[in-house]
Amino acid sequence: MDGFRVVICGGGIAAVEGLLRLRRLVGEAVDVTLLAPNDELRYRPVAVQEPFSRPSARRYPLRDVARKAGAEWVQDGLDWVDPDGQVAHTAEGASLDYDALLLAVGARTEVPYEHVTVFDDAHADDTYRGVVQDIEEGYTHSLALLLPDGPAWPLPIYELALMTAQRADSMWMDELGVDIVTAEPEPLAAFGEDASRAIAELLEAARVRVHVSSRAEVPASRKLLVQPEGRELEPGRIVAMPRLRGPRIRAVPADHDGFIPVDEVCRVRGLEPRVFAAGDAADLQIKHGGLGAQMADTAAAGIAALAGAEVQVEPLRPVLRGVLYTGAEPLYLTARIEDGHVPSEVARDRPWPADEKVVAEELGPFLRSLD
Repeated sequence: MDGFRVVICGGGIAAVEGLLRLRRLVGEAVDVTLLAPNDELRYRPVAVQEPFSRPSARRYPLRDVARKAGAEWVQDGLDWVDPDGQVAHTAEGASLDYDALLLAVGARTEVPYEHVTVFDDAHADDTYRGVVQDIEEGYTHSLALLLPDGPAWPLPIYELALMTAQRADSMWMDELGVDIVTAEPEPLAAFGEDASRAIAELLEAARVRVHVSSRAEVPASRKLLVQPEGRELEPGRIVAMPRLRGPRIRAVPADHDGFIPVDEVCRVRGLEPRVFAAGDAADLQIKHGGLGAQMADTAAAGIAALAGAEVQVEPLRPVLRGVLYTGAEPLYLTARIEDGHVPSEVARDRPWPADEKVVAEELGPFLRSLD
């Protein structure tokens, strides 16, 4: 195991979770390099609260994260991979040899429509606080929130709707109209029937109209056409979640949207056994930080076994755990994806630590130790 070289590409939740799980499995027995262009791990899932003057996303210097986890941090991006030579090539021309490679570089974002504001959780205040202020000051009386078809982050669109409606209600502004347009068959369908029903009840109580199994067309500013019903709306503001696309790394397999295909133990199909992928870069349809962390745990087990550790590598069994911010008491959602079925649970009482918007077995305790 001595001299076994692991390169982890990415500076987000999945990358750091994979690093921490690998250290727990093999200790200091392998050399690990963390390759990431960003200099901070930003806990992005809570950023949706920032425009409402609630706690902002916590930030952790990657230099400190890598040091505490016994890894070398290289501030650079991944350019391409040479699977035959087992080399990761960086954007600045460096070469990193590896015996195992974990790709946790995240997804790219695209603007899904013209004439809309695209919500960016990296700059949540910049992209949504103006909407909140316009509503508070009486300039905007209607809002449309759009979730594009294809891979996207679904949870924030419902959080924005509920928190915006709650803010208007707290100011006795009964005239605000909020519409959600989504291709999902039910609100937050990925979390299962019970979760969808609970969220639908919250939205109805907040007077948020939801157009499911629908496609949005935005022909002009403040013009919205909901298909296939053909309903025309003229909202004062239109905000959309970005459409996600895969990273498309040269010499790494990709599907038609650029996502990296993985098998049941998160190895990259066609590059087994040394290359793994986790998080939004992989081709799982559901994009969620907690799921990315579970993928990283599975990949770390595979890497540990490859390095010679006596580790049982179990197939990924996805469990979605999410916190839905509502502007009042949050809703805690759990869904287990089992052979096409999604049994789910909904709770008002917190079933995991209060500071964990994303449940990650290694990352949560680690960040609490840094805090």
